[in-house]
Amino acid sequence: MASKESSNFQKVLEFKIYKCSSFSSCYVPENILVDKPSDQTSRWSSDIDTYPQFLILKLRFPSIVKTITFGKYEKTHVCNIKKFKIYGSLEPQNMMELLENGLRNDSISETFDLKHMLGNEENYFPVRYIKIVPLQSWGPSFNFSIWHVQLTGTDDVNIVKPSIEWFNAYRQKEVIRLCMKHFRKLEQSEIVETLQRVTGVPLEDPTLTRLYDLLVIKGDHLQAECFISNAVMKSNMIYNTVGLLNDYINAQTYRAVWTKLSFNDGKPGMRGGHQMVLDPIAELLYLFGGWDGNQDLSDLWVYNIASNRWTIICKDTEAVGGPSARSCHKMCLDPDRRQLFTLGKYLDAEYRTPENLKSDFFVYDIESNKWTQISEDTFAVGGPQLIFDHQMSMDVEKRTIYIFGGRVLVSPTCSEDHVMMSSSTEPTFSGLYSYHVPTGTWNKLACDIAKPCPNAPTIRSRAGHSMLFHPGLRRLYIFAGQRGKEDLSDFFTYEVDTNHIEHIFNDFGAKDSNHVPAAGFTQRATIDPELGEIYVLSGLSKDKGKRFDSVQNSFWVYSIKNNKWSCIYRNDNVGEKYWSKMQDYEPCPRYAHQLVYDHVKKVHFLFGGNPGRSCLPNLRLDDFWQLKLCRPSHEQILKGCKLLIRKHKFKELALNNSVEALEYLQTKVSEIIDHNDVEQTKEFQLLTSLLFREQNSLLGEATNSNSSDAVLGNLINMDTSSLCYSTTRDIHSLRTELYDKLTEFFPESSTQPRANLIDLLPL
Repeated sequence: MASKESSNFQKVLEFKIYKCSSFSSCYVPENILVDKPSDQTSRWSSDIDTYPQFLILKLRFPSIVKTITFGKYEKTHVCNIKKFKIYGSLEPQNMMELLENGLRNDSISETFDLKHMLGNEENYFPVRYIKIVPLQSWGPSFNFSIWHVQLTGTDDVNIVKPSIEWFNAYRQKEVIRLCMKHFRKLEQSEIVETLQRVTGVPLEDPTLTRLYDLLVIKGDHLQAECFISNAVMKSNMIYNTVGLLNDYINAQTYRAVWTKLSFNDGKPGMRGGHQMVLDPIAELLYLFGGWDGNQDLSDLWVYNIASNRWTIICKDTEAVGGPSARSCHKMCLDPDRRQLFTLGKYLDAEYRTPENLKSDFFVYDIESNKWTQISEDTFAVGGPQLIFDHQMSMDVEKRTIYIFGGRVLVSPTCSEDHVMMSSSTEPTFSGLYSYHVPTGTWNKLACDIAKPCPNAPTIRSRAGHSMLFHPGLRRLYIFAGQRGKEDLSDFFTYEVDTNHIEHIFNDFGAKDSNHVPAAGFTQRATIDPELGEIYVLSGLSKDKGKRFDSVQNSFWVYSIKNNKWSCIYRNDNVGEKYWSKMQDYEPCPRYAHQLVYDHVKKVHFLFGGNPGRSCLPNLRLDDFWQLKLCRPSHEQILKGCKLLIRKHKFKELALNNSVEALEYLQTKVSEIIDHNDVEQTKEFQLLTSLLFREQNSLLGEATNSNSSDAVLGNLINMDTSSLCYSTTRDIHSLRTELYDKLTEFFPESSTQPRANLIDLLPL
């Protein structure tokens, strides 16, 4: 249903206040209906700051709500909400969470995307009520204030009515499926079959029903293993299970695997603040410039991925009509036309003469091995001033380059790879620009908040940040950076076709450092548009709970679809002895490094940087690393499933026959255990103890008998069927538990409901 969202979804939706938890004095909830940023009384304020405080908005018509915008007061305010949650539903009860985020404590309104799709077919989720729940204010123990709220989406009856019909049918279907699951657990197969026949609603994919029949009804654990093997290895078409476990594998956490690349021939020397770009089709990586700790560099190198070999293209690009030696510049690649573009550089204070402060712009044609100066000074033709530590991304299809942020070189300053310079003036930051290559024209798309300009939005500019372009979504993703003395961790997007800015995450602070990458600058980010993932390798970061900056290794993945950060790798070791020992196994923490990504082969490459050694301030690195992000293989998933099945088979045997159970444990379970793995070995030992628990239970029963002969008989015949106290119910519960665990490996669209009917009963 929801294939493409038209301009209808940009409609401002009407609503009124339905309910609020409390309000103080004249700060009534109706104040949020109008936007008066200069009026300090035009806001809703709760009467207390204790949870839960809330506002419930009632839309004029049922709608699909896509975004929520919070207007603000013209100045910072202690009552502004720092964190909040948004819920929605067709009714004022039983609401679903649509967003958890936070607001900056400034005067700039912020827009957030709300969850507005449901189900595996991505159907629209209709709502009539929106609930805003403040969680924390910017001032400790202050009441919550909301100044203005605007909702956008659509109330088009041709879109909303089918969505409501689908949603009601979806809820009815899920209730029936929950009942089926419940009665099947109770072994009431007749009721399950009747419900399926009368309603036409399937409990699960027929493939998984076959697994249920093999495992729970027949108790054939060996055939269940064969079923799982066919599903995992895709080697048997009898069960029609090709690719069923791919969703599970793709949802697993990555494991970072570093490989240090070594060379017999020449390679680039030590440096930081250099630039690298990668051509995945040609399998070539280009490196230009940088700072070696004493001087800027102007050499251009190419690395052939297939042959694992560096080749120097030019020792001095300035000597052949190219850019002068530089660092803290940026470079982007047009792989279709095989062109490199480079812009910006850092200059020490003594070299900042009017002539040197011109912003030159170069292109390198790979085929002809020729540099061309596009512009002597981009500022003179409508582009940015001379900047450094900015970001540069290219829309290859439209042949448009986007440049955002960076510090403008007008006075003594500092950068990510140079010593701090004293300066009495506040730093100046550049805005967002686009450069159209075919026409050679610049366009200023957004201005910095410190220097607003007419007919253009304002963006909180910064330096040392990350910016990536997603060609499918046609968005720039901008993350972190530094603005003066402020280290940032916010994350937002800019839609290049509509100029729409959307905030994904704001600066949450130290308490959230385990959920989002730490604030700071010089993090390196890459993007995989096909997988919908953004990767961030930390550099110099600022933990707001600590006094000093830190250089530490951590690697994060952001899922665009799920709107979620995951930390897949972290190493907080800072000792030089440790990193000396690990120098061939893992790159030491650094900043001013470069990270590029081959989205075809799914491999990262890291080169050089500044290790941040206070005792060796001029030290730069020249190590070259490959990073592969690995998920569990099909073989590992299969082994885990087999172990799960065999553990449950052992537990079932232990209920009736401890001798047979012990033999099974020592053979079938033991052979699949990795005895070098501490966790698996510990688990194996715990399984052994299960036998003794069962025997102790029987011993207790025998001891309670009045006859000493009965006691002796019980001990002698402890493993015979006559003393089996387990029931069919116990075995059914064990098998059902195993089946539930195995279905977690399959797509949710194919399985029985994950929830249980009994858990939904209100207490």
